[in-house]
Amino acid sequence: MKEMVSMKKSGKSSAVPAMIIFVLAVLAAVGIRTFFSPCIHDDGAFGVCHWAGQAIFGLSLVLAAEGLAAVLLRDSGVRKGLYIAMLLTAVPGFFLPGTLISLCGMASMRCRALMRPAVIILYAVMDAAAAAGIFLSKVKSRV
Repeated sequence: MKEMVSMKKSGKSSAVPAMIIFVLAVLAAVGIRTFFSPCIHDDGAFGVCHWAGQAIFGLSLVLAAEGLAAVLLRDSGVRKGLYIAMLLTAVPGFFLPGTLISLCGMASMRCRALMRPAVIILYAVMDAAAAAGIFLSKVKSRV
């Protein structure tokens, strides 16, 4: 009986990081399209930061899907695999704006002043939550 209670507790606690990742990924996807979107130039042309925003939007959707799958699935081995996938998906997101994809040149531009810090913070927290999920997910030994 005591093992069943501890298994149920560990199963629920290992889903908490997935819920956090899901919420933050949805926030990042919505935010990159609305309140911390890339720069809009006066002439309506796309700046180089536009493509960083597009990449973050796509990665955020992937992370949201992985997070939702980890919340819904009960198998601890599958969940641990999803946490590893989320960690590997979130790491490039941390480095995308400004490192992997260029941003506008001036520090006062929206992409450098708002978008990049918001993305770095959100993705750092998602990376930490995925790492925590890996450690919280216990896989049964088959021996």
